[in-house]
Amino acid sequence: MKNRVREKEVRRPVKNGRGEIVIYKAPGGRSVMEVCLDKETVWLDARQMATLFGRDRTVIVRHIRNIYSTNELAPDSTCAKNAQVAADGKVRQVDLYNLDMIISVGYRVNSKRGTQFRIWATNVLREHIVKGYTANTRRLTELKQSLQLVEHVLDRPDIDTDQAKALLRVVTDYARALDLLDDYDHKRIPKAEIAIGPAKGISYEEALEIIDRLREKFGAAGLFGREKDQSLHSSLNTIMQTFGGRDLYPGLEDKAANLLYFLVKNHSFVDGNKRIAAALFLWYMEKNGLLYRKDGRKRFADNALVAITLLAAESSPKEKEAIVHIIQNLIDKRN
Repeated sequence: MKNRVREKEVRRPVKNGRGEIVIYKAPGGRSVMEVCLDKETVWLDARQMATLFGRDRTVIVRHIRNIYSTNELAPDSTCAKNAQVAADGKVRQVDLYNLDMIISVGYRVNSKRGTQFRIWATNVLREHIVKGYTANTRRLTELKQSLQLVEHVLDRPDIDTDQAKALLRVVTDYARALDLLDDYDHKRIPKAEIAIGPAKGISYEEALEIIDRLREKFGAAGLFGREKDQSLHSSLNTIMQTFGGRDLYPGLEDKAANLLYFLVKNHSFVDGNKRIAAALFLWYMEKNGLLYRKDGRKRFADNALVAITLLAAESSPKEKEAIVHIIQNLIDKRN
């Protein structure tokens, strides 16, 4: 049975003007707190994080400063000012931090409590977005500068630490991608514009070299990248197949999207499957001129890669076409 944190939430309007309030009750009842739900994420201040993780507020503040100083997260996207009335009746500006920061701090001070809160928050956000709790919108059309794909499966016990620490909020600058969530739900994902041209595949030797680099990067050893079967060969070769002189996967985006899907779903390694799949996908994008725009900016946000990798991993086989179309739209050159 999955280790799922199920707590009752009580929703009511927020008096301070930011979103709405959801009540979080920690497992065992050790703490109950009001969590701000706004802009498709949850927000806590440093004092609340101290209560959540059972640490002193000064410790929390120190970790937040370190996270910003090392550029792990950016203040603009993870911190918001909020006016609150203090005990003395004066209005003060308080810094609120979103789920990205909460998770990052949690894995530094109390991994277990951070994981419990992440699972709870993910379930709340999934309800909020997919089931229609978002105020004044039916298809998230108000969010014309962002797209959020909320992972709905992070309660799985086999999700590793790197994936758990990954940002849950998907921020992209793709205006056309705004309807993907609604389109996905209604099985009408539009097909991306396909770039036809000679493709540069990834050789098996290249893949092994990239896996070796990942071992060095993550300090991994042992089972990381150890192949279970010959499916890595299959993933790399399938997208380059032809029939009757024509490519079975005709476009570069088509090949890239299917490559990521095959790498994730074939589960070729004892450990590190998602990280390896994402790395090989990025390398294919780089080799074929899809990774960056003409001005040098990345075609899609790093967090989008986390989301689509997990989405592919947890999708059912019958959803393959929809998942591939989502990936194609995210890497479409028109974006």
